[in-house]
This record gives sequence, structure tokens and C-alpha cells, in this order.
Amino acid sequence: MNSLNEIIRDEAAKRGVLPFAHFMELALYHPELGYYETQAHSPGRHGDFYTSVSTGELFGQLLAFQFAEWLEEIETLNLQPSTLNLIEAGAHDGRLAADILGWLQVHRPKLFDRIEYVILEPSARRQEWQKETLKHFAPRVRWASSFQSLLAGTPQWSGILFSNELLDAFPVHRFGWDAKEKKWFEWGVAVAGDKFIWAKIPIPHLALCTPQLEAVLPDGYTVETSPAAENWWREAAGVLARGKLLTIDYGFTADELFSPARNGGTLRTYFRHHATDDILVNPGEQDITAHVNFSAIRNAGEDAGLTTEFFGSQAKFLVDILAATAKDSLSGKWNAAHTRQFQTLTHPEHLGRAFRVLVQSANLFSTP
Repeated sequence: MNSLNEIIRDEAAKRGVLPFAHFMELALYHPELGYYETQAHSPGRHGDFYTSVSTGELFGQLLAFQFAEWLEEIETLNLQPSTLNLIEAGAHDGRLAADILGWLQVHRPKLFDRIEYVILEPSARRQEWQKETLKHFAPRVRWASSFQSLLAGTPQWSGILFSNELLDAFPVHRFGWDAKEKKWFEWGVAVAGDKFIWAKIPIPHLALCTPQLEAVLPDGYTVETSPAAENWWREAAGVLARGKLLTIDYGFTADELFSPARNGGTLRTYFRHHATDDILVNPGEQDITAHVNFSAIRNAGEDAGLTTEFFGSQAKFLVDILAATAKDSLSGKWNAAHTRQFQTLTHPEHLGRAFRVLVQSANLFSTP
């Protein structure tokens, strides 16, 4: 098979200029050569980036406690007995699922016996890695490759559908502002010799923000949008007959994104724990990510009929969970390792401020 470089070069040659969203999709998700199809690129010390899961088991244990509370609440509202569904989208290597299921098995065994844990994972290769991680929980876990296969035989689900650092990896469109012409253009990717370069794609009419804000944006101001992430969230909202939809990710509100002071956008790559803005080099060998527009995601959910219950920092979300339970009942005897993990998860100079949590719900305030 051709290298990923050659595949992208061929695509760019056909189009002249390749929309960046398509470049990012190929670089991350090509079924054989994409970044996320290579096990060496899993999160953690030996990968290219850390996640909250990388800090240790406490993150999953805190989520498991909260999920147990929510599932019991959902169960009381269901008129007919049913399986309790816990659906994780984008489970990486399965470590978070293992931490959650391990805690539920020990601390909520009766609830654990009634749970079906579903991993929504389109990649057959990643499913195999996850199955190896979760082999001890095999009877409680199943996989679905899409929302369509998830809903096979079931119009909607009751339960919790959640993701951790998924939305930031959806392909984004990248736009620039031409202050002289007073119009937006799209950044695409072209080929120059043996390199990929940025190239402008003209757009007849596009309004990304208000005219008042456009008047003060500097020339070349750059911003990303992710219709793919918004569409995914809207589709996820349609899965739930009753329950919670949650995501944890780094991102901004629309007001924070469209700031004249943030001139270069949020698009970044990560390679061996170093962030760079050299986005177009070595496709398939480095992670590519952009901050989530939480205003757009929140609006997509509310437009689909969901109610926003929480939007705030990861620190506030996790502190509230810990406050609801005694430390020792959460994970056995609380020790120095737990303290270090919790500080990393919540301190504003670590993961506490950059990461946001959005929780929306469907039909939790009345019975059908």
C-alpha cells in the first residue's frame, strides 16, 4: 500500500487544494495508516500525550461513583425493568472502561450485575485492543461500530452515554479572516515539491461571528469549526430515551474562541508530549487536535431536546463528586497517591482548568 503521504498527495492533486478537514481525517483515521490506528500512539507516558486516565485509577473511580448515582436515578424513573446501559464513545485502549467497571464490581456489585457496558468504536483494530484490556469483564461488555448498530432492535436507550477527549479529535475546518476584503476564506492543503503547504480556498459568503466582532478581528485571524463533532452530539442526543449525555474535553465557549487576542486558532499537534503548530508534517505520526467549541455542542444538544445540567471545569465537576462521598468509601484507604492524582486532575495548572465538562439530560424530570 502507498504511504499516507502519497495517499494525501494524490487526494490533493485531484482537488488542487484539499480542505483541511479531509487532511485531518486521513491523517488520524485512515483505516490502515491513520494515527489512531497505531497502538504505539495510545495515551500515556510512552505515547504522545497524557489524558486524565493517564494519571491513575482515581479518575475512573470518581466517574464510576457518579455514574452509579445517575443510573440508580434513571432506574427509578423507568416504568418497566430494563438493563442499565453505560455507553462509552471513543474508549482509546479501554483503560477508563476497566477503571469504571472495576470500581462498580467491587463497590456496587448489584448494580454491576445489571449493567451492560457498550463501547461505541468504529475501528475494528481498536476494538481488538479494547477487548484485550477488558477481557476480565467480557460478559458485561459489548461493542457497536456506529449509532445505527447500537440501536439495532432498540428505538432508543435509557442510561448514560459519555466520552472523554473524543470531540477534540473530530476533523475541523480551518478559516481565516481577510481584514482588507472583509471576508472569510478556508485554509486548505496543497502540495509544493515534497511538502504540504497551506493554501487559501475562497468562500463566497460565510458569517462565523457578528459584524461588530469582525470589525475588530486582526488580519489573518484563524478559527476552527467542527460540524462533524456537532452532528455527532446531535445524533448521540437522539439515542437517549432517558438518561445523561456527558463529555469531558478541553475547549472554549464561542466568546472565548472568537477573541481578537487568540489570533492563531487552537489547532495543535502532539508528538512525544511536545505540542507544536507544525500541523502538516508527518501525517499519521502525530496527533492533531483542536479545542472544542462548547457553545456549539451545547446548542446542538439543546436543539435536539436535551436539558443542560452542568457546564464547567473538570475541577468543579470532580470536586463535587468527591464531596458527595467519603474518600475511603470511594477507593479503599485514601492515600498519598490518590491525593497526587486528584491534584493533577483538578489543579488549574494541570488538568483542572483546561478541561471542561458538559452534562445534558433527556426526560429525567417526568415519566412518560
